[in-house]
Amino acid sequence: MKSRSMIIEPFALAHATLVTGDGQGTVLRDMTVKVGAHGRIEQVAPSIETSVPEEYHYLDATGRYVMPGLINAHTHLFSQGRPLDPKLATPSGQRMVARFAHSPVDRPYIMATAKRSIRTLLDSGVTTIRTLGDVGYEAVELRDRIAQGAMVGPRILASGPMLAIPEGHGAPLVALTGSTPDEARANARTNIEHGANAIKIAATGGVTDAQELGEAGSPQMTVEQMRAICEEAHRHGIIVAAHAQSAEGVLRALTAGVDTIEHGSPLDETLIGMFRHNPNALRGWSALVPTMSAGLPLTLVDQATTGITDIQLENAKTVAAGMVEGARQAHEAGLTVGVGTDSAMTFVPQYATWRELDLMVRFAGFTPAEALHAATAVNARILNVSGTTGSLTPGKSADLLVLDRNPLDDLRALETPSLVVAAGHPVWRPKPERFDDIDAILDEAFARG
Repeated sequence: MKSRSMIIEPFALAHATLVTGDGQGTVLRDMTVKVGAHGRIEQVAPSIETSVPEEYHYLDATGRYVMPGLINAHTHLFSQGRPLDPKLATPSGQRMVARFAHSPVDRPYIMATAKRSIRTLLDSGVTTIRTLGDVGYEAVELRDRIAQGAMVGPRILASGPMLAIPEGHGAPLVALTGSTPDEARANARTNIEHGANAIKIAATGGVTDAQELGEAGSPQMTVEQMRAICEEAHRHGIIVAAHAQSAEGVLRALTAGVDTIEHGSPLDETLIGMFRHNPNALRGWSALVPTMSAGLPLTLVDQATTGITDIQLENAKTVAAGMVEGARQAHEAGLTVGVGTDSAMTFVPQYATWRELDLMVRFAGFTPAEALHAATAVNARILNVSGTTGSLTPGKSADLLVLDRNPLDDLRALETPSLVVAAGHPVWRPKPERFDDIDAILDEAFARG
């Protein structure tokens, strides 16, 4: 039986200005949005034409802006986004942390951290997330609790551990490892059997655990291994993401049939064509999720502040430059580009999804309207949830934000929503835990960069 707080009481937001979230920046004034007891949008219409039933809570949204809830397509839940200790990124450090993280004793801590992370994401206006590299299956458990009405939270597509080669990126802390296509397929099957509805591959090395120059972006998994994973996931209708930070890594991952490239690299005509038409992908096309929020701070913030090693910094310079160039090229080519932050990584707080939209405008040539569109309707299409969320459309889940200012005029308006609604559940006066010191550092770095 649901508690009183979990019961959805129907309500109407009246006299609101709607920011529709389309790529043109369409704004509709003096509108009413009605939300029913089933948690879905019942009606979106001019307020003068809308009657609100007596049993509905009437919320006067005069002077407020209502828009679809944000979707973050690349999150982790194991940390809050403060700098990670580079000593723990070494192979021996990773093994030590993994022993604790995977022990029954530490599981309550991992679950509590994940729960805190999704609450922070929700309070910051994110109503749908995809996790891409979990310690275990904590995101699966939280997803199911939210779906069953046991707690309020964002809609979750949960990956479980990512899939890597032995000693590869993310291993062993947040990855299952295998050396052959059969082992890779078996690991994908293990995640799916544990309830994962997203899959993540470590196609190349990464910055955070790089121990050599050039390791970030160096191909790690073979096309055959990745193809086996894609076949297994696609057989269950699950899209596959690939961490890929070089042109060769992106090429191999797309050839294997991955559905989203995470981070990315500079693009050429071959890669652009493969994003548009990918016969091995689940839907015949692939998307890019740049995650500039994770790459840029490592190069724009002083090394003494980030705490990264010299090798990590040199790797980050190459990766971040390629990430930005690839995002800009993808936008110019009209490819499908989504929004993900790589939350939990160094200087990527769970509450800062809005910053990725700002970086898309600053560095990749997006307009504010295009960035909002990418974080709502485009991300919904990428994640295969566009029939459920991503726009203010009758019949869809009531996932929405109420803002005091127009985000099309200033994307920072997204930083402090006055109301968040997730599947019809209002989150009144949301106040995500923030890190003022990190925010100040990022504000200065991005303004300078």
